[in-house]
Amino acid sequence: MTDPAYRWNGAAIDLDAYLARIGFDGERAPTSATLRRLVCLHTTTIPFENLEIILGRTIPLDLSALQDKLIGRRRGGYCYENIGIFAAVLERLGFGVTGVSGRVTMGATVGLRPATHALLRVTTEDDERVWMVDVGFGAGPLEPYELVPSAGEFTLGRWRFRLERRVGELDTELWALHQFGRDGWLERYTFGTQPQYRIDFEVGNHFVSTAPRSPFTTRPFVQRFLPDVHYVIDGTTMTTEYPDGSGDTRELELAELPKVLSEIFDIDLDEADAATLSEGGWLLR
Repeated sequence: MTDPAYRWNGAAIDLDAYLARIGFDGERAPTSATLRRLVCLHTTTIPFENLEIILGRTIPLDLSALQDKLIGRRRGGYCYENIGIFAAVLERLGFGVTGVSGRVTMGATVGLRPATHALLRVTTEDDERVWMVDVGFGAGPLEPYELVPSAGEFTLGRWRFRLERRVGELDTELWALHQFGRDGWLERYTFGTQPQYRIDFEVGNHFVSTAPRSPFTTRPFVQRFLPDVHYVIDGTTMTTEYPDGSGDTRELELAELPKVLSEIFDIDLDEADAATLSEGGWLLR
């Protein structure tokens, strides 16, 4: 019998509620076509956000909490939350699911960053390909991408990516995903293929949600990724990016934040949370 700690609680997911949340009405089978559709709908429907941290709350990763937040309250989350609920869905549908960790670099070439990004390695029943699924980065891809050394540059939707295979420490397998954007080609993150489990993601989640070094403990960071546009709020700066690398930036007034979150990011805060965010106490951190 498999230790349940190695699994993703797929039996406990409210599958009907999740599929209704993202608007999926296709075949519930562990095929590559179903996987592509699920990834696209999850990525474009559920936003990336760290607002609970800014509002002074913890980020629980148990499935009941994830379902309450992402499905029941129609909120978003960051990588550990998105991956946690998506892995449960895939497991319930019969996909092969393995967690892996990535190191977000965003072009940095100096200093080793902690492995605080969560991804999924996924297999299907209709072919032998291995897919990487990243529904928790906030900037796509809109489809799974194949884990194959010859991948090179590829386009998912209108967005351009490049996958590179490297050799890591002790001759370990290491991959790097690059993305084309406003600054041209940028290495987004690196990842290995060593399996990670829910308890490993709990450790990473604690660091990301509490450490002063974490970028998510000091200011709001919210993203909405769509087929033709990527919206980002970083503190009070809002950026709009397009697949061709163009875009624009503007500064938001604090009082604007709740309205912008609702109208563009599909995040509706209650009156108390909206007031807390607009007061800007997080600016003093």
